[in-house]
Amino acid sequence: MNIQQMMKQAQQMQERLQKQMADLRVEATAGGGMVAVTVNGSKQLIAMKIDPEVVSKDDVEMLQDLIVAAVNDANRKVDEQMAQSMGGMMGGLKLPGM
Repeated sequence: MNIQQMMKQAQQMQERLQKQMADLRVEATAGGGMVAVTVNGSKQLIAMKIDPEVVSKDDVEMLQDLIVAAVNDANRKVDEQMAQSMGGMMGGLKLPGM
């Protein structure tokens, strides 16, 4: 296989991965489901649900912590999905840093 074919295949794989990630939706929760967030494959927050019971002006810090935890968990899940997708496309080939 020549270098041009390899570059073309790599570009096609990258385009497929970008499309997959753009279509990906990941949900994560915190506080036993009191806060639920949905992020896309680009790690953009696209939805958030907060149980009214967790909203208290006396404990804003807890709500903030739950939101941060849910978003971080969703982003971790996106990373896992990306790693799985890339691993499948690469046929199990391990590259440094991936």
